[in-house]
Amino acid sequence: MKVLITTKHRGVFAGEIAEDQDLAATAMPVRGARMAIYFGTTRGLMELAETGPTSKSRISAPADIPMLHDITAVFSITDKAWEKWQAA
Repeated sequence: MKVLITTKHRGVFAGEIAEDQDLAATAMPVRGARMAIYFGTTRGLMELAETGPTSKSRISAPADIPMLHDITAVFSITDKAWEKWQAA
């Protein structure tokens, strides 16, 4: 499942989690995660989930995260947004 995840430490990540992942968990593994170093959006964090990073966004290289801790929210991400995350 493709998602956008936020953490207590102001981390914002787009990545894939298992379809059967407990979404209420505060820690979970994330495959192919990319971090939003700088949002670069005009409509805030949710824009990253709806339409993806903008030309002003700064996005990290991808990496698998065996266990991401201190998760505060898990958002659905659109296919359009996911494509932009992958291209960033």
